[in-house]
Amino acid sequence: PAGAIGDEAEKFQKPRSHEKFLVSWLLNSPSAWGSCDLGRNFHGWAARALTSRSRDAQARRHDPMRPIVQISLDLTDRAEALATAELARRAGVDWLEAGTPFILAEGLHGVRALRERFPGVPIVADLKTMDGGYLEAEMMAKAGATHVVVMARAHEETLKCVVKAGRDYGVKVMGDNLGCPDMVAGAKFIEDLGCDFVIHHIGYDERRGIAASGRRMPSPLDDLRAVVDAVEIPVQAVGGLTLEQAVRTPEYGAPLVVIGAPLAVDADAFRTADGNLEGTLRIICDRVHAYGDVAVTKKS
Repeated sequence: PAGAIGDEAEKFQKPRSHEKFLVSWLLNSPSAWGSCDLGRNFHGWAARALTSRSRDAQARRHDPMRPIVQISLDLTDRAEALATAELARRAGVDWLEAGTPFILAEGLHGVRALRERFPGVPIVADLKTMDGGYLEAEMMAKAGATHVVVMARAHEETLKCVVKAGRDYGVKVMGDNLGCPDMVAGAKFIEDLGCDFVIHHIGYDERRGIAASGRRMPSPLDDLRAVVDAVEIPVQAVGGLTLEQAVRTPEYGAPLVVIGAPLAVDADAFRTADGNLEGTLRIICDRVHAYGDVAVTKKS
């Protein structure tokens, strides 16, 4: 029946690779359908569908992003974390991160406290999920987090579970490539499994241990350009950066600037760093926001 092709066409909204080939073949082989109305109708629908998808993909590849400043609240005291978040917001910080030490100390209660104090502000829950992905993401989403973190070194099924929970509960998923033998491949793996952001991360123990052995301390900047070039989703660089290095990461094409230990937090004591933190954060925010939009695109 004439209506059947329309019903079948709905199934092609997100075609798999073999379906894309079939549609392309039909478009370029009119004789396969002849001159019947059914063939012409399908031919027209397929052309519109492929053109629309091409435009959507092109728009995604070149979608600019305003640089974001995120403060990592790697603190173990709830009152101190809330006070630090308050001054950070006054200084112009865009996103708040419930850092791993804060989540260990305060759990869901800490995330809820941040959400109650800062309605409408994006909150990243740095769970560093390795297993139980769906449940962990679900719990943090219900507590008020807008972003959750899963590790690239987790099993791929865990990443898939976190991504599914993210879609189900409306939260974004950040994949962390800490510890990957190939950091660029780890970032691509994160993207391929559906994460929304890449965290390009050199770990605290890794940096300190390598430096203690007399070797050069690794930096996220070592592979940052290669990571940015490899993916089509936004990237942030984390781990041992100086203030000057952190604020310049948008120059590498990484629009998410994270300020945490040791820039805003004493990494050894998990307390707010000494000095005029609010004034420092204000300067950082002014500089980062002055970059303007950063193109999030795969280089060809």
